[in-house]
Amino acid sequence: MEIKEELLVRSQNKCELCEASNPENIYTVPPATEGEVDSSIIICNTCLEHIEDPVSGNINHWRSIGNTMWSTVPAVQVMAWRTLNKLRDESWALDLLNILYLDEETKSWAEAGQSQGSEESVVHKDSNGVTLEAGDTVVLTKDLSVSGAGFTAKRGTAVRNISLVYDNAEQIEGKVNGQQIVILTKYVKKTK
Repeated sequence: MEIKEELLVRSQNKCELCEASNPENIYTVPPATEGEVDSSIIICNTCLEHIEDPVSGNINHWRSIGNTMWSTVPAVQVMAWRTLNKLRDESWALDLLNILYLDEETKSWAEAGQSQGSEESVVHKDSNGVTLEAGDTVVLTKDLSVSGAGFTAKRGTAVRNISLVYDNAEQIEGKVNGQQIVILTKYVKKTK
């Protein structure tokens, strides 16, 4: 039996990451280099496009990983862990990552494929130098005029459940007056 046929049987003809029907692509999970059933998964075109940069497209595409991360296939577990790790600034992804269990061998495989230091390259800090994490609550330290929204976010306003801008350490996102806005980290203070 061909590797693709074996993977389609194993996956019940579904993408092993997002559960889309009729996946077409065999993906060998690094650092494995040879396409073997145990080190490969079968995925859809969308997952293949976003595997290197999961935040480049519709992040909500990855929400189904909450189901697929429970696969008994180590290669699927590894890719679920890596994807959630790259999306850890999203509170839902961090929640899933915190409950995902990998045995030691599978966790070593998952970590081996990560580029060293990529997670730590962007660190968000508030006005006092305290590290911010997705889901934190912050307070504005000055009045901020919100461009295009027609209001001023007042000093002392609490912004709950913030999201971190993954590629810019100076920006976070949060809701103020029901509007999702970008806020500079130098104008916020993390609350305890």
